[in-house]
Amino acid sequence: MGVGSQVASFCLRIGEVICAAIVAGILGYYLHLLDDANAHANGRIIYTQVIAGISILAALVFMPPLKYSFWAFPLDFALFICWIVSFGLLVDLTSSGGCHSRWYWTSWGYYWGGWYRTIPITNANQTIIGTVNCSTWRTSNAFIFIGAFLWLGSGLCGLYVCTRDRHVHREKVSRPEVRTTEA
Repeated sequence: MGVGSQVASFCLRIGEVICAAIVAGILGYYLHLLDDANAHANGRIIYTQVIAGISILAALVFMPPLKYSFWAFPLDFALFICWIVSFGLLVDLTSSGGCHSRWYWTSWGYYWGGWYRTIPITNANQTIIGTVNCSTWRTSNAFIFIGAFLWLGSGLCGLYVCTRDRHVHREKVSRPEVRTTEA
């Protein structure tokens, strides 16, 4: 376990915490707005919020570059898959038109823009709602994608350290020390 892999692991974990915290903050505020409007949250948003919470916890636990944190590479790969699934689920919500899709202006834009306070959902349309806070939607998707590949990087770093250490250990075991006796 070299210094380079320890530094890389620490930097990747910092990035994972930052990405997950940004996603959790944006989606948490959206869930707060839904709660204010007494509306129901989409299961995809809840899934992403849960993955963000698990990711923050896992990254903080494995942040110290100790030996055990490198052996957690299967968890890193699992969280990579979870983040990619989350990205796919959220992008699919707006796949028909991005910030001009029906889901966007009847849910994200409607609640994020505060339109639920003045216009009933039945009267909401794309011309009224527009693309308010489209940047926050795109930001959350971008940090989901970036965070996913940080988890992949952590998994690859852990896999590299574990296989390299196993190879070094195998060489030590197969080559016994030759002792010479002095006369």
